[in-house]
Amino acid sequence: MNKILVTDHAGVRVLTLCEPPANTYSYELMQELDRAVLEARMDPAVHVIVLTGAGEKFFCAGATIAMLKDASPEYKYYFCLHANETLNRFEQTPKLVIAALNGHTVGGGLEVALAADFRIARQDAGKIGLPEVALGVLPGTGGTQRLARLLGKAKAMELIISGRLMTMTEAQAAGLVTEVWDADRLKGQSFLDAVIEYAKTFTPPHKASLAVGRIKRAVQSGAEAGFGEGLAMERELQQLLFQSRDAKEGIASSLEKRKPVFEGT
Repeated sequence: MNKILVTDHAGVRVLTLCEPPANTYSYELMQELDRAVLEARMDPAVHVIVLTGAGEKFFCAGATIAMLKDASPEYKYYFCLHANETLNRFEQTPKLVIAALNGHTVGGGLEVALAADFRIARQDAGKIGLPEVALGVLPGTGGTQRLARLLGKAKAMELIISGRLMTMTEAQAAGLVTEVWDADRLKGQSFLDAVIEYAKTFTPPHKASLAVGRIKRAVQSGAEAGFGEGLAMERELQQLLFQSRDAKEGIASSLEKRKPVFEGT
């Protein structure tokens, strides 16, 4: 049985973590997730990636504890290394990645979600946080680094050292979650269907997906470089976009005072 369910929805590829009961991840699941993001990266029909968990209780509860208990220190090191590489691929893929937090998002599950560009949560979906300190370890799949870059060092340290779990609404107020959707926002749709519809607004013909992807690259990679290097990257990415059909369409539609129709090329 596949541990990652892959479905396509008109330019949006949904990757669902399927490892009941809590969608925890093992090396085998991470290998499937790694392949899935590479396939989505190379597929020109995919413009946005949505990552979610199976069921309604868990987005992901992190690494499989039993696996960590029995594995050797060397195995654990390489497991963490590969997980880092997999999540880095989500960050470096020039396509928008949205984490749809449908349930508890704790430990390594939050670390997975932190590699996404947006984190959309269902109201009352469950708790979110990094409680690894209670196990005598630290968040080892990028949590210390991504949370510090997202929230600042002081806030990140407080959350990681305390191991405090928050509601999704509290996490939004802290800047950890992008949006929290209630029943009024869902308008009778399932949470995942609503996220897919939202994701489609970033695909052609509504949005120039090439521009979305290059904006992501400029922000994601440029923020880790020096200011001058970031500006140079911005210029190079802009030059590539100026050569695209979508840039020509965007400029022409603005001058002609009409709605643009983008192709993703």
